[in-house]
Amino acid sequence: MAEIHGIEVVVFDVLGTLVDESSGLRAAIREATPASDEAAVDAWVTSWQQHCEREQQSIQQGQRPYVNTEVIDAEAARLVAEQARIGDPAVVDRLATAGQRLPPWGDSVAGLGRLARRFPVVGLSNASRTALLRLNAHAGLRWHQALSAEAVHAYKPAPEVYRLAVDTAGCPPERVLMVAAHAWDLRGAQAAGLRTAYVRRPAGDPPTSSDDFDGRFGGFDQLASALTDSQVASGPL
Repeated sequence: MAEIHGIEVVVFDVLGTLVDESSGLRAAIREATPASDEAAVDAWVTSWQQHCEREQQSIQQGQRPYVNTEVIDAEAARLVAEQARIGDPAVVDRLATAGQRLPPWGDSVAGLGRLARRFPVVGLSNASRTALLRLNAHAGLRWHQALSAEAVHAYKPAPEVYRLAVDTAGCPPERVLMVAAHAWDLRGAQAAGLRTAYVRRPAGDPPTSSDDFDGRFGGFDQLASALTDSQVASGPL
């Protein structure tokens, strides 16, 4: 397992990397449609995620003015409600906040806590400020600072989102490590000059053979060991 040297600040993607987005959405949709079978629920989860991805891409491409994830999630909830024939407005309203109640992966809380004892740790998410606040509280994530892409009215992988993290870190980008389960996210960070580490998750976007990230890890335990061991070896930063 390769060590990663020269890092001052560690930045984490949140959705899909630290929390299990798919299972959280699935649980919320199942709660809203208790009589539905698993195949239908899975289809609605896919419909939700495709809507969010499509709308964020439209904003990135300048085809739609910026709106935050709360707006897009509410659209997705209404779409699913129409497909599932949910007629109760209160149920639809609760469904729209599903993205604020996503469960952490099994190693996220402990791994993040371990790294936070050695490094400043920053969350960098496409989730809106409010959604990120509530999601962090629900999942028990420990941050020194959590940043929403809403601050720059853009969505990753737009370069201004990664510059937000670098500006907050207050050090050169080559001393900032971006951690994500999505290769597309890491490519965006790499283009902005950040170092990169891929962590494998079941629903992530794995690297291709042409991706040259600083590290690839099976989980947060491996990542934390690579970072903390390298810091011990090289002495205080």
